Amino acid sequence: MSGADQSETAAMDSGAFAVIRIARHFDAAAERVFDAWLDPRIAGRWLFATPTGEMVRVEIDARVGGRFLFIERRDGEDMAHVGEYLTIDRPKRLVFTFAVPRLSPLYTRVSIDIFAARSGCELTLLHEGVLAEYATRVQSGWGEILNGLAMSLAATEHAARLQS
Repeated sequence: MSGADQSETAAMDSGAFAVIRIARHFDAAAERVFDAWLDPRIAGRWLFATPTGEMVRVEIDARVGGRFLFIERRDGEDMAHVGEYLTIDRPKRLVFTFAVPRLSPLYTRVSIDIFAARSGCELTLLHEGVLAEYATRVQSGWGEILNGLAMSLAATEHAARLQS
């Protein structure tokens, strides 16, 4: 999987709100990358997961209008990540609302676009409506999350090779 040297990040501040944009190459097929966002067994390993937390609940209703809930226990406290799927166009586009109710009642919008590349695929994440005061933290968080996705894809590919 690609490292940070092949990533592109940007935070655009427009007053009270910021837009986070991250582009990343993955050495995996677009379908595998897309499916990793919607499969609870796989997503629970990397999506909204931190190195020191414990994912205690993952619910994904992978349909337009369906909702997701990820609860990770961090230092003894549960942190919920919630949202609703607005667009599911496998393997090209995923759009969802997103909130962390403990930090803010505000729902933001996340768009994931995936394009097949010569080797693997390119993913662009756009997170709109982020409170400007959280922009740096959110940008860093998405970078870590996408690193987790890369590691999860590598681990599942390695496990598949061992089984074959």
